[in-house]
Amino acid sequence: MWLFPAERSEALTADQAFADGNRLFRDDLYWAALLRYRQAGEAGMDTPLLYYNAGVTHYRAKQHVRARASLLRAAQSPSLRVLAQYNLGLNAYAAGDPDEALDWFRQARDQEERPDIRRLAIIAISRLQSRREESDALLAHSENRETDKPIANFDFRARIGFGSDENVFRTPSQPYVDFSDPEFPIVVPEVESGLFTPIDLDLKYTINSLKFESFYAGYRLAGRYYQDKGLDNANEFSHEARFGNEYHREDNDRERRIHSAFTFAQHDETYFDPDDGTARSNDGEAIDDRMNYVRYGPQIEFLQSYARLSFGLRLKGQLWNYEKTGAVPEYDHEYLVAGASVQYRFDPTLLLGVTLDKYSRRYGDRPAFNLDGEQLITNPALRYDYLEAGLTMRQRITDSLWLGFNYVRTERTDRYVGYNDYSRNQYGIDLRWRLTRSFRVEFSGYLRNYSYPNAFAFHNPLAGGKTLETSGGSLLATYRVNRNLSFIAEAELRDSLSNDARINYDRAQFSLGVSWQR
Repeated sequence: MWLFPAERSEALTADQAFADGNRLFRDDLYWAALLRYRQAGEAGMDTPLLYYNAGVTHYRAKQHVRARASLLRAAQSPSLRVLAQYNLGLNAYAAGDPDEALDWFRQARDQEERPDIRRLAIIAISRLQSRREESDALLAHSENRETDKPIANFDFRARIGFGSDENVFRTPSQPYVDFSDPEFPIVVPEVESGLFTPIDLDLKYTINSLKFESFYAGYRLAGRYYQDKGLDNANEFSHEARFGNEYHREDNDRERRIHSAFTFAQHDETYFDPDDGTARSNDGEAIDDRMNYVRYGPQIEFLQSYARLSFGLRLKGQLWNYEKTGAVPEYDHEYLVAGASVQYRFDPTLLLGVTLDKYSRRYGDRPAFNLDGEQLITNPALRYDYLEAGLTMRQRITDSLWLGFNYVRTERTDRYVGYNDYSRNQYGIDLRWRLTRSFRVEFSGYLRNYSYPNAFAFHNPLAGGKTLETSGGSLLATYRVNRNLSFIAEAELRDSLSNDARINYDRAQFSLGVSWQR
């Protein structure tokens, strides 16, 4: 940011205070400089230049609310308007509001008075749209100076709301013949609807001990609690603790990020019968806690970015330990992931990405299936290997609207005799629309087609080969009151269509909530 030398003023004491404030700013004594600017104002100075220099100093002192107020007053001056707009963009981004930052940078771009500021604004917009952090190269200052990172950061985000669920237990909507029962009974499901409270709490403490590297610890709680007593079995929640380190270095058009972590998580839910929501049992023995588990393991992600091209790698290894149930096999397994991605930006509005992932779930106690659908306890342990390739295209339509399409092909291999092999095609769409600085809308939808060459519906040859198609969509509207407080409205629809009627259902959820972050 630029700071201008003092103007001549009839009020000598005001002029001296203003000049001394500029000197203190150059010596990085921002709080003392602000005191001098305030004294200049109290002595009668009331110029756009005073507000501009005070705004820059507030920004340096990380007083973003006051910086915004001062720079807005400075922007009323024709001679300072462009500089103030650009610096308002820098301040908004530092305050955690990239949407407002984009607005100011675009105003600084769409002018011809200052070509140097216009070039800087174009760079800032490109990096923001690429979700990059600003570097000091974006600062319009006589010297490139490294921004001092605070010794430690504490990030906090909480969301709570109120919602309705039209199919709490994912219950089939029509009666069906249960081919999994030797007597082939007719099942009449009971669809339940109800109200729930979603909660989401995320904490992260970061220590910036090295120039490009930081260490962190975090905790997250997420869950959904239903208000009606008869719907208690649908309650679920998760805890996750994580710690690790992050490396981030940006040099001109190059950027490198390395993220490593070790996570430990616990998940609790009731293993219920979707037909009526009752807790499951086996030969009179309760197995309602069968789906409770803890998982833990390391992961690492690497990202290298250039002006147009970026590529990444990721590795993950986890152990999933489910609750012991003597009556039925456990779901304990190893989860291993290796993936790579490449992304190319053809121009500021068009992006194309390719991903390739290979992952595996290797069960310890759960037996595999025979080709006739029988799951004998004498069979080897189940193992699924997956190979997944994805293609993503994102097109920016206007400054405030972008549209994305994606396609993912997944091949699953059942390593025993191939009974549960499948091929899956997924087609997706994403839309982001920022209607105003404070209000934005996000939509995403998908369609997944599964092809099972060997599996049977109900695991019974009499029911025919298994078919499955799932689809879903979500609509999220966010109104941001300020940098901390937001109001959120969300709708989510899901549909599952299969000749295995046990998983044939549709579900709609609607919620309103409030989010607070710092």
